[in-house]
Amino acid sequence: MHYFQYRNGQLHAEDIAVADLVYEYGTPLYIYSATTLKRHYKAFDSAFEGIDHLTCYSVKANSNLSFLKILAQEGAGTDIVSGGELFRALRAGVDPKKIVYSGVGKKVVEIQEALFADILMFNVESVQELERINEVAAGLDKVARVSLRINPDVDPKTHPYVSTGLKENKFGLSRPDALKAYALAKSLPNVEPIGMDCHIGSQLTQLSPFMEALDKLKEFHGQLLEMGIKIKYMDLGGGLGITYNEETPPHPEELGKALVDSLKDLDVTLILEPGRVIAGNTGILVTEVQYTKTNEDKTFVIVDAAMNDLVRPSLYGSYHRIASVREGNGEEMTADVVGPICESGDFLAKNRTFPKVGQGDLLAAFSAGAYGFVMSSQYNSRARAAEIMVEGDKHVVVRKREVYNDLVALEEDGLACIGRLKK
Repeated sequence: MHYFQYRNGQLHAEDIAVADLVYEYGTPLYIYSATTLKRHYKAFDSAFEGIDHLTCYSVKANSNLSFLKILAQEGAGTDIVSGGELFRALRAGVDPKKIVYSGVGKKVVEIQEALFADILMFNVESVQELERINEVAAGLDKVARVSLRINPDVDPKTHPYVSTGLKENKFGLSRPDALKAYALAKSLPNVEPIGMDCHIGSQLTQLSPFMEALDKLKEFHGQLLEMGIKIKYMDLGGGLGITYNEETPPHPEELGKALVDSLKDLDVTLILEPGRVIAGNTGILVTEVQYTKTNEDKTFVIVDAAMNDLVRPSLYGSYHRIASVREGNGEEMTADVVGPICESGDFLAKNRTFPKVGQGDLLAAFSAGAYGFVMSSQYNSRARAAEIMVEGDKHVVVRKREVYNDLVALEEDGLACIGRLKK
């Protein structure tokens, strides 16, 4: 469910016409629906009411401060993977005791920052990381709460780039190695093993991989009890998919019922790390048609949004529904929707049929609230898009459009630099 609908032939974001926002702020333009964001969080979180749980939104899906602040006010925690995401979460008012720190490459300074913030726990990915956390915590006279990420070798049946739970993936520890690591953690003076963690991938459209991974974690939990290690938190990660095209992912209620039934006899708090399922359909990317052209039998719609604005189609071959901001009159066209970047891989859609458009018309790429702006760049020295948050008939700019000076703000002036080199 989302709040981007047509009214009187015009696409609206909640109660505001998309064309009106474009008139004021230009294109490319990210537009988010606050009502959709709140609805999706509540729908997910309420699905697990039958068990002690903590919903930690995965910041990497969309890290805009306003996004995070809205979710924090709704009671969400966060799953972070960098010091920058920790900074954002704290700046947005997220309770540190609701922050879990994932990621395979935590630097010393990042560990220090998280210890000073007193986050709930680190999701540890390797023995060397465990030893580093212990050393850093000792230097600060602190005890770090940790969970070890277990790689269950479960096929998530998703795109290989977003698969994280197979043995060939870089994430986590095999179960035999994890047992040794927990024994080490128990012996280290400045870490406290309080959780176990698993995340098998993103955009999952079936329940079976979740349940297979959970069965392996429950078996592992029993082994830890035999070692005298009592786990307080079981972190199953995120990964529940959304509908981009014809996918039929399970509703959060289905996942909730399955997990609650399976965990009802375990004395643990369940942690979940949803990202895409909350953020994905809260946003659209709006772009203006610059030109149309036909090369023999191939038609191209050239727009002002590009792979630097929305990289998923180029990176993953991902599908985003493309729709005209103004409803068509029934006439259609089949075309590639491409951007202005000098790469053949710069496209938003290929061989797509939609209402016929021409120069100056507006198109919207749907399901752009997750892994959209956060993965954007300044490639080809293109200033990044603005982000707008809408609620009802009100809106606010939650990130200004970059200008040319922003492209060089962190660079040395060329002539001054060359002058110093010559000296």
